[in-house]
Amino acid sequence: MRRGDLVVAIPLAAAAVAVAAGMVVARAVWYGAVPAVAATALLLWALACWPRSRGRLGRPLTLVAALSLAGTAFTDPHGASGRSWPQLLAVALLVVLLVAVVRWSPPHEAVAAGAVTALAVAVWSLPLVPQASVLSLTGAAVFWTLPALGAVVIGGYPRLMEHRREQSVLATRQDQRLRIARDLHDFVAHDISGIVAQAQAARFVAASDPDQAVPALERIERAGLNALASMDRMVGMLSEPDQEGQEGQEGAEAVQPLPGVSQLPALLERFSTEGGPTAGLTVDATVVDRLSRDAGSTAYRMVVEALTNVRRHARRAPSVSVSLGTARTPGGAEAVEVRVVNGPSPADGPGPRMERYGQGGRGLAGMRERVHATGGTLSFGPYQGGWQVTAVLPLAAAPAGRAS
Repeated sequence: MRRGDLVVAIPLAAAAVAVAAGMVVARAVWYGAVPAVAATALLLWALACWPRSRGRLGRPLTLVAALSLAGTAFTDPHGASGRSWPQLLAVALLVVLLVAVVRWSPPHEAVAAGAVTALAVAVWSLPLVPQASVLSLTGAAVFWTLPALGAVVIGGYPRLMEHRREQSVLATRQDQRLRIARDLHDFVAHDISGIVAQAQAARFVAASDPDQAVPALERIERAGLNALASMDRMVGMLSEPDQEGQEGQEGAEAVQPLPGVSQLPALLERFSTEGGPTAGLTVDATVVDRLSRDAGSTAYRMVVEALTNVRRHARRAPSVSVSLGTARTPGGAEAVEVRVVNGPSPADGPGPRMERYGQGGRGLAGMRERVHATGGTLSFGPYQGGWQVTAVLPLAAAPAGRAS
């Protein structure tokens, strides 16, 4: 406790003890006088030291509620009648303090203080019930439990809303981290793997044929520039203002959209020229323009992930083929099938390296989640001595006047 809090708390505690002792000496202790004095002192201290005190009321309130319970247990019912207003005041102050405790105290302290305070508030009127019976005592206890429950609701609802808001913020941040990680894996890792492959090839040919090292360095440079462009795009997306804020800003740099299937030819050309197997592309033009933006971006990412795995685990495969054609979903709706097939590798074969490709690590698992998010399906496995990755993505709604 800070020195400023002690400066307030010590005089209040001393005054409360003096008042309670004076009542005892004067034999004028009314029902609930001691907890009323203690609750008043606690409330004054909380107000004087606010907001630092709001998280420290749990244990003091538990003590004051325990004093109230003790007073109720040892009060003579015959002497309490007509002299019970201090106890009613104590109950009112306990309810007010309970709101603050439920709202701001640590959970374990709030639970303990809430239980003891609710019990103290529920039973305070029992010594005043005339001709006490089990039914009348139970009814009085249930009735006086309602103020305590109301205090719990009033203090707990804002706390619950704040907790949900914090959890929502944490979930949003986690989702952003996952999206950044996936973007890094989908785009930057592809370019980095190309740089590594080119650097290894340049190292082997530098001694025997130095002239071949220069083209390899040029390809390394292009792959590095592509990686930087991917990083710039990611940073731009993270710092992109809303559309309303963007309008009217002259000279504002537009964030480049995510790549789609229209950029697959350039992707495969870079893959083939950067030391990868020969890659071919077959596209059904009737379905490409009907892909939604999300589905097109997902298709591009799937091809990038498949090519990255080929480069890592089946680099000596003779060829890679990428095809986009029509398909049907399990429900019979029109869809586009994106298929990436790499042929068998004489050196690697369907052995351990291809097995690691099939496991896919985080890449294919993350890609499966992406494909599922667009309403599609992803499958992968051995195919004619090589490996195949296939995604079925739903088509956008057909434009008016076009047969679907």
